[in-house]
Amino acid sequence: MTEEGVKPQAALAGLKVVEVAQVIAGPLAGTFLADMGADVVHIEDPGRGDPQRKTGVADDDGVYLWWKVSGRNKRSVTIDLRNEEGRALARRLVAWADVFITNFRVGTLESWGLDWPTVHALNPKLVMLQISGYGTDTTLRNAPGFGKVGEAMSGVVAITGAEDGPPMHTGFSHADSVTGLMGAFAVQTALYRRETDPDFDGEHIDIALFESLYRLIEWQVIVYDQLGMVPRRAGNQLPVSPAAVINSYLSADDVWITVTSGTPRSVQNVARLLGEPEADYATVEQQNSGRERLDRLLAAWVRERSAEEALAAMSDALVTASRIYDIRDILADQTYRERGDVITIDDEQLGPVKMQGVIPKLANHPGAVWRTGPGLGVDNERVFLDYLGMERSDYDRLIAEGVI
Repeated sequence: MTEEGVKPQAALAGLKVVEVAQVIAGPLAGTFLADMGADVVHIEDPGRGDPQRKTGVADDDGVYLWWKVSGRNKRSVTIDLRNEEGRALARRLVAWADVFITNFRVGTLESWGLDWPTVHALNPKLVMLQISGYGTDTTLRNAPGFGKVGEAMSGVVAITGAEDGPPMHTGFSHADSVTGLMGAFAVQTALYRRETDPDFDGEHIDIALFESLYRLIEWQVIVYDQLGMVPRRAGNQLPVSPAAVINSYLSADDVWITVTSGTPRSVQNVARLLGEPEADYATVEQQNSGRERLDRLLAAWVRERSAEEALAAMSDALVTASRIYDIRDILADQTYRERGDVITIDDEQLGPVKMQGVIPKLANHPGAVWRTGPGLGVDNERVFLDYLGMERSDYDRLIAEGVI
């Protein structure tokens, strides 16, 4: 790969995307598109840039690491959106684009002339992905949205954690990340319609931060609606479990192992491994009544063995299990290596760095990583002069005036 971008056979090569978005949810949707070859122009404030540039941890030289992944495969341009000429320039980019991604507040976009009615009039075939805390059509449309609040509202946090402990958030930006993924999926849905419908009149995709996780817990609404059941935290087990044995267990060499039995047959495999009569676990009712006994016996069985011994024996018994990976395990793992899920790419500040490869994998039109998160505004000249055809004199003036 060169500085020019991804290879032309990438699935989304030629797709033009503009982001007026920052931090995680909106930009991650753009990163998914960029990984597949889209040309994504990320608009940032000239002085400060995206706050994500200084999120997380830095190395000893003060170089922040998360940005190198979250900003990858994009072009960075700087525009002062508090300036009317800057806002007009952003609208020129939106008119150029196929897709517009944003996660700024509804009222802010309206004041900037970057709201859906305005950009749709400007570019009738545009697909706009708008991510907000509570949706654009609610009483809270202008309230600030944060991922942890979205997680709390979704139902996920209420069912996560130990049975006798507090609700727990997951250890990463769960709602933001899943919303970015849902947003990228929605953009592709709209683009399919654009390519197949001669009367396509643009699309406004409106996603609230709580909605993506809420949608993924498929059973919570119907279970409450039909049974009046409010699912509770169940530790490493599941509030609505498909079978009797789902938990994590500590081995003799202090390695955590997760075991899951998704079918009645797999529960009987666990019973046979532990020397229990399989006939005592022949039905779902018997398995549910024997849940605590199997869990207790399996915990003791694993604790008497090393992780390697326990996993080998469970594999032989057709019991599905895995050690619980930390990042050291991921980097050492044969399957990750065979899948090419960890790649190394050169960064101008850090040198060779490791990060996730492109996921999912397309055999005939693969994506690729051609750059890490770019420096602030490094693509101004390319985007404004080449993409928009701006005159050099205007470009120099906008720089002098601090607009870009």
